[in-house]
Amino acid sequence: MAPRSKILIVDDELTMRRQLSSMLATEDYDMTLLASGTELLEKLPEIMPDLIILDLMLPELDGFELCRRLKSNNQFQHIPIVLVTVLDAKTALPQGVVAGADDFLQKPVSKVELRARVRSMLRIKRQYDELEATLKMREELSNMIVHDMSSPIVSVLLHATLMENKITEPELLEHLKMIRMAADRLDSFTNDMLMLAKMEQSKLRLNLTPVDINQLILDAEKHFSVIANYKGIHLKLLLPTAPLTISIDSNLFRRVIANLLANALQYSPSDTTVTVSLVAVTKLDGKPHFCMQVIDQGSGIPAEYRLRVFEKFEVIDLKKKGIAQIGLGLTFCKMAVDAHGGKIYVESNQPQGSIFVVEI
Repeated sequence: MAPRSKILIVDDELTMRRQLSSMLATEDYDMTLLASGTELLEKLPEIMPDLIILDLMLPELDGFELCRRLKSNNQFQHIPIVLVTVLDAKTALPQGVVAGADDFLQKPVSKVELRARVRSMLRIKRQYDELEATLKMREELSNMIVHDMSSPIVSVLLHATLMENKITEPELLEHLKMIRMAADRLDSFTNDMLMLAKMEQSKLRLNLTPVDINQLILDAEKHFSVIANYKGIHLKLLLPTAPLTISIDSNLFRRVIANLLANALQYSPSDTTVTVSLVAVTKLDGKPHFCMQVIDQGSGIPAEYRLRVFEKFEVIDLKKKGIAQIGLGLTFCKMAVDAHGGKIYVESNQPQGSIFVVEI
């Protein structure tokens, strides 16, 4: 048996609250009657209704302001709001729509119209809840699959390493190198997916320690120079002569560097250069900061797509448009940089290519 739909009726007039409630009494709803916007804000997290019927002319906080507050809050923005008012519809309706109201009723309220609007809004809310549940289930399934992929990938890497120690034939060693590179990329992808899941569930905690950013880049260069050499790409480092030590999560930022380098090398043609530049930045807070750039000479990203390449739900659409240098690795980079209070963005590298910039 489906649970009863929960409805909040908010009106400062007791007679109006009771009238609206009586009109819906035969519909088997779980109704709560409140007298003010302040009371609504207090009770809302506890009740989490399926629908709010809200009088527009409330003292202190009117219906417009309440709509704006609720629709700007991720926790409540999915709850449908029906505004009820004595004001002229031509004046109130546009303001209500801008504030975020989902429907509108004029006083005196018609019983038939009220019931019809409530049923319609509750039907939309049920569809939204079903979609959310489906998406959550799919995401949990995806995370489980990615988690289960980790063990066989590690096994491939382990056995490839063992074979490299026993094989001396150059051609076979070259094939093993390619196997390891492919397994490394797959391992990187699964780790990004797992990290993204933790970040989205707010379960990821930063382990901040003083880290030499120079050394992180040098460590990455040892690995990616193999890929660069194989593709005929020159990997160039422009680093400060002195260590650049900043308090960050070394594991997370190591992955940021790896993702940006892998992305640049994947989409760069042979006989081009991929450059990693690092400079210290002085700011008014007196704390150490840095700016890292990964510069390639690939096909580049059109200006209209440069803000979208870091968003998870834009990846499929951009891939269909044939935009290169996109993927979940960039989404991970943005979430990791955001978690450090920094910013990441992409610029054009004239005459050709992209510059991915990280500022922390």
